[in-house]
Amino acid sequence: MKPPKISPVITSRLGRRAFLAMTGVMIGTAASGSLWSPAAHAYDVTLSPTNPRLGDTISVVISGATAASKAPVVSVNGTDYPSFLVSGNRYRALIPTSPLDTPGRLTLDVSAAGSSRRLTVNLAGRSFATQRIWLPAGSTDLGTDHEFDRVAEFKRIVTPERHWQGALTRPSQGYVSTVFGVRRYYNGEFAENYYHRGVDYAAATGSPVVSPAAGTIRLVGRVVDGFELHGNTIGIDHGQGVLSIMIHLSRIDVAEGDFVTAGQVIGGVGSTGASTGPHLHWGLYVNGVAVDPVPWRFEGVE
Repeated sequence: MKPPKISPVITSRLGRRAFLAMTGVMIGTAASGSLWSPAAHAYDVTLSPTNPRLGDTISVVISGATAASKAPVVSVNGTDYPSFLVSGNRYRALIPTSPLDTPGRLTLDVSAAGSSRRLTVNLAGRSFATQRIWLPAGSTDLGTDHEFDRVAEFKRIVTPERHWQGALTRPSQGYVSTVFGVRRYYNGEFAENYYHRGVDYAAATGSPVVSPAAGTIRLVGRVVDGFELHGNTIGIDHGQGVLSIMIHLSRIDVAEGDFVTAGQVIGGVGSTGASTGPHLHWGLYVNGVAVDPVPWRFEGVE
């Protein structure tokens, strides 16, 4: 039987849409702290931030693995995350966390230079605001298979070259109307697998939307092509598993395959798709998981 259409912004019982909104691997346990390398190991491992909390991106830097014939791999709960060369003999892997993870002890297995080690870090809890939304009958059935397939495919992209440098650029000058991580009740039912997977900027229709960092346009979706839930959409590959998705746009000024720079205008704020007013929704994905963009905007991630 063909599964029913489902929405990443509606409820947990809408299976496929909930799946698409949380595309990628979820870390189901927790962990934290700075990591060190005993003399028995030929490499050092450092975590940043040293006290991560739900929604943070954990940067794992492996240095001194001079004997490595291939890039180190960091595994969390059986899921492997690739590392990429930063400089010299320093590699970095990015571990996403989300509001759906369980706070507590997180175990990381690092394999490098022919040896492996197990490290732990504590993932701190975090309070997220809750909203209660009442939807009219029939409003949960937005979205097309084409739309969901394209967005899911985009969120799986991991390319080796890094294009971001330092803190990311604010993509809109509008005011922040909805922060990352908000949980919701829909028609009185708590959406277990839902959290607001980005930051919303409310601004006038047509206001400029800029790229938060350099990258390649990998996704362009329009309402006329079936993007009835996300509306006019742009997806940017910043490299090494870091992706931006911009939705509800009034216009699109780029094409798939274009390379854009940080701060370059790529479209305009709009209210297309499932939107109640003009705003930009910016989602930042790391290895398929929507993470909090705020640390990336203000502190940056190596």
